[in-house]
Amino acid sequence: MKSKFQVIVGAVMGLAEVVPGVSGGTIAFVAGIYERLINAIKNVDGKAIGMLVQGQFKSFFYKIDGVFLSTLVVGMAGGLITGVFAMTYCIENYPVLVWSLFFGLILASAVFIANKIQKWNWFTIVLLLSGTAIAYFITVQSPVQGTDAFWAYGVSGMIAISALILPGISGSFMLLIMGMYTLVLGNVKSILTGLEVTSIIKIAVFGLGAIVGLALFSRVLSWTFKRYRNQTYAVLTGFILGSLNKIWPWKLPILGQTEDGKIIEIDPGTSFEGDHIKIIQELNISPFNESIDKPYVLPAILCFIIGLILIYWLSRYENTSPET
Repeated sequence: MKSKFQVIVGAVMGLAEVVPGVSGGTIAFVAGIYERLINAIKNVDGKAIGMLVQGQFKSFFYKIDGVFLSTLVVGMAGGLITGVFAMTYCIENYPVLVWSLFFGLILASAVFIANKIQKWNWFTIVLLLSGTAIAYFITVQSPVQGTDAFWAYGVSGMIAISALILPGISGSFMLLIMGMYTLVLGNVKSILTGLEVTSIIKIAVFGLGAIVGLALFSRVLSWTFKRYRNQTYAVLTGFILGSLNKIWPWKLPILGQTEDGKIIEIDPGTSFEGDHIKIIQELNISPFNESIDKPYVLPAILCFIIGLILIYWLSRYENTSPET
């Protein structure tokens, strides 16, 4: 796989992770780099750290598939930074179009991964349905009150990064459920705009938790792919299908969060202009519901088709790009 394409995939993964309900792991899977990514992360072990400490930089870089990881990380960093500002702006101002784009993208991803299951039987069907039910259950949970304690950033980092590399389960959505999304995003913005020391420490703790989560979860996934490939594909397909509930384009806000972290109920028709309230839970409704002033049905269909095309474009590279 060309490095340029890896950077693009990384950027799309980064953008996806900013959107609650969309997993960067899904993008990696469709692009054909998922197992290579898991194995590269798994290879950052004690032996690799020993090489780094002893100054064997070339051996360390080779062991962890350094060229692949570094290009992907560069792309993800760019995607995350862009997403923090641009994607959040688009979600706030053009939510139907953004969700339609990702709905098409995720639906096509589910079909793509399901086609990888070489043998269907009652067990794989049960696993698919179980994965769907688990993901759906997660998407309908009400967010809890977040805490600004340092330990909370470490725990949320572990959980979010595990969700990041798991197709169908969004790391940012898990942060939202834990009440940490607004806190983490606010600290990232503080670092990018003012380099506040406290924010740097909190994000560092978050990053440390993410490193621990990656080390543990990557080994679990690598093991399941080696021994239970079809069953793993079935569960992942279910996760993606279940997550579609979260990214349905037409929604009615029912819960919000104020700037100080307080969770409030939202009445239909409430105006948020100037109130600085972040929507944290919504109810899926029909695009023809009378509460929607501008459903943007035709533009939404166009964005949905673009999402399908993007997955088709990414999937073209799976068989033409080497995994090693």
